[in-house]
Amino acid sequence: MKIAIAKEIQVDERRVALVPDVAARLVKQGIEVWIEAGAGERAFFSDATYEEVGVKVIGDTATLWRDADIVLKVGNFEDHETEKLREGSILIAFLNPLGNPSLVQKLSERKVTAFSMEMIPRTSRAQSMDALSSQANLAGYKSVLIAAATLPKYFPMLTTAAGTIRPAKVLVMGAGVAGLQAIATARRLGAVVEAFDVRPEVKEQVQSLGAKFVDVTLEEDTVAEGGYAKELSEKAKQHTREVLTTHVAASDVVITTAQVPGRKAPVLVTEEMVTQMKPGSVVVDLAASQGGNCECTEAGKDVLKHGVTIVGPINLPSSMPLHASEVYAKNLNALLKLMTTPEGELTLNFEDDIIDGACVTHNGEIRSQRVKDALGVTVTQ
Repeated sequence: MKIAIAKEIQVDERRVALVPDVAARLVKQGIEVWIEAGAGERAFFSDATYEEVGVKVIGDTATLWRDADIVLKVGNFEDHETEKLREGSILIAFLNPLGNPSLVQKLSERKVTAFSMEMIPRTSRAQSMDALSSQANLAGYKSVLIAAATLPKYFPMLTTAAGTIRPAKVLVMGAGVAGLQAIATARRLGAVVEAFDVRPEVKEQVQSLGAKFVDVTLEEDTVAEGGYAKELSEKAKQHTREVLTTHVAASDVVITTAQVPGRKAPVLVTEEMVTQMKPGSVVVDLAASQGGNCECTEAGKDVLKHGVTIVGPINLPSSMPLHASEVYAKNLNALLKLMTTPEGELTLNFEDDIIDGACVTHNGEIRSQRVKDALGVTVTQ
């Protein structure tokens, strides 16, 4: 069996699907591992480091895609790349199936078996494969560093000869993986931290990290399948904004992390709320690529509105490509163990909930009902 590590083609994507250490484990299994020349360079892994562990460097892109049994990528798979895949091959990557269902349809037409890393089930057994969480951890950490570098004041309380400097106040919206890491990082830097989430059950996690939980009592179910936050009704959104307004106004930094798969991110911080923030305050919006949690966000840009800097970063994990690639490679390796024998032979067991949940196309069919719904496909029984 041949596994190919494809080169990322997006300008802002610096990660690589497999790092040398993980590739070496596959080679020891008897699997032939190829890598497209230069694929690891932007993550600081040279072609030579791959060759040292038995990986074959391929300069001809067409050969690599055509002859591989499994093609591994990170994210933002382009529509035109489907043409490089041979019929019956396997693709594993971040495919954004709910946001870009037409790509999934093209993969099915190509008769490619596609696994989307976004669709890994949120179960204890699948934690080692949960690439969304591993990458969100990095984003949450980096968001606080960006905020600290942008804020025109200290994060920690300092007692100096010139007097005492009060600590910065940070509000984190969304206590998922990224939000919890943001809370922990802001606390380590000495800030006073508050956090909000529509899911009341995360209160204990927030408090365990030393932050105060902002409780917004809602009269509707707020938890979706897999433990994610559910999109709220307009009435609930309005009530949430009203409660949060005073907390936003009192904060030096607001970090927003709320996203709904396949949909525009909910607006948590209105422009009116921004006008009430102190001059010099900072908003870091981790949902910028999905429209933003702040009305003033512009994806990929830092903008100054009403004396407040709104940062709209895109693909923060890619800004730390070495560790981002390492943890993603471990996620892939755990998934590959499920679909290969100890001798390195391919075996797909669709009765396994992880294989079944992550596979979006197989044998010319779209397997995910959620993707079918996004495409408006009528399913007959």
